[in-house]
Amino acid sequence: MTRQLWKFHGGIHPAQHKEESTRRPIAPATIPSELVIPLHQHIGESAEPIVKVGDHVLKGQEIGRAHGYVSASVHASSSGMVVAIEERPIPHPSGLNAPCLVIKTDGEDRWHAPTPAGDYVEMEPSHLRNLVRSAGIVGLGGAGFPSFIKLNPTGKVIDTLILNGVECEPYITCDDMLMRERADEIIAGAKIMRHALQAREVLIAIEDNKPQAIAAMRQAAIDEPGVEVAVVPTRYPQGDGRQLVKVLTGREVPSSGLSSQIGIVVHNVATAYSVDRAINHSQPLISRIVTVTGDGIREPRNLEVPIGTPIQHLLDLCGVAENVERIVIGGPLMGYAMLSAHVPVIKTSNCILVSRKPANPPAPEMPCIRCGACSDACPVELLPQQLYWHARAKEFDKTQEYDLFDCIECGCCAYVCPSNIPLVHYYRFAKTEIWAQEREKEKADQARKRHDFRQARMEREQAEKEARLAQKKAALQEKPASPEAAAEASDKQAAIQAALARAQAKKASSPDGASAQSGLPDKETE
Repeated sequence: MTRQLWKFHGGIHPAQHKEESTRRPIAPATIPSELVIPLHQHIGESAEPIVKVGDHVLKGQEIGRAHGYVSASVHASSSGMVVAIEERPIPHPSGLNAPCLVIKTDGEDRWHAPTPAGDYVEMEPSHLRNLVRSAGIVGLGGAGFPSFIKLNPTGKVIDTLILNGVECEPYITCDDMLMRERADEIIAGAKIMRHALQAREVLIAIEDNKPQAIAAMRQAAIDEPGVEVAVVPTRYPQGDGRQLVKVLTGREVPSSGLSSQIGIVVHNVATAYSVDRAINHSQPLISRIVTVTGDGIREPRNLEVPIGTPIQHLLDLCGVAENVERIVIGGPLMGYAMLSAHVPVIKTSNCILVSRKPANPPAPEMPCIRCGACSDACPVELLPQQLYWHARAKEFDKTQEYDLFDCIECGCCAYVCPSNIPLVHYYRFAKTEIWAQEREKEKADQARKRHDFRQARMEREQAEKEARLAQKKAALQEKPASPEAAAEASDKQAAIQAALARAQAKKASSPDGASAQSGLPDKETE
């Protein structure tokens, strides 16, 4: 029986360019002489290093431990010596540096002795999630959210686990090749994830432009009850979780909400594969499949790459053409350009797209003609034109009124824009400015709270001091003097009076009226 499918609003059909990198099987990338492993490769807090410079580490050994709840551990991708823990450039749109562990590989690629996890069927779901966390597994579809959190529905009943094998963006084929060649491991990982979620069914979504992957996954799932391969039409950005949930189930994920709120959890097929490696083979996430492609690559293909491998190393393996214009991490619509190829592959690096300089330069940006094509293409049913005007005018309150943060930055609006306006750039700019303003407001609120607290503390301490003094004064006034104290006070008064009398007598007996005490002339006769 064919599964009923639904449609989402908008979307586009860009040229795919996928055949170029699927002509060869997945190949292991050679181990570079140096691995640069960032401590922050995921959404949330950075991992904390648990090794030091000079330590020798083994492949699969934990070298950075998750810090805080939303975090993920990192592991050595090969054996070698830690030669530095320092700031290095990382693949990020900002181009900034971040703390990294640098390992000089020894060429032996020796494994750290693993601890068998045991049979997952006999495990409590909470223990299973902790194993996924300690393996450093994050979402490999691009977001990098720690996977153990999505396997913890926190009291919600999850009836459906969706494995996302859509891979709708042009050029990217790492998931396609993974499903073709390692379908059994993906199904094994899906069963583990279903056990952790206690989900009723597993839906594996694949676009209809991947017939070999569909056949392989159906064969692997043929004897698995409750596991279904769902073939969906090719349409970008169907790989986004919200659109995929709508297409497969007809349900709408709440605005600013999560799919778990409606009983659905979405994971990437590569994440399921990594879960299988972690639980059934005791191997943490230390490598991933990366598509190296584009018209600037001589031999486009998919490589299994150790995390921390410099991108330049992959370019050398695949060959780079002349007149390269830019290197993009990700696809042409949602990826971001890098300033240098000397940055490492991280857990979320699914594609290296290398482009040559075009023979004809792109058309310049022109004024908006209010054609409405962007609204027709927006899969979230926003008003991109209005967002553009308000972002350009820095009217950030207005952009939020038009649901700026519901934008998934898919690039459909910019793709269809006849005026060549880079609309997503304006949306990213607005989001960044709003986040910066919120951080400044938060800092100001915290400073004000600290000031108010200090003022209140000082006033309280002053009031307490005055109260103590008042109590002492009242106690002295109310307390009668003892006979001994009274006699002592009387003796002191008598001594003072006697001294004054002697001084007056000496002064009176002085022949010239000079002061007998000081030997100086009297002030009145000076």
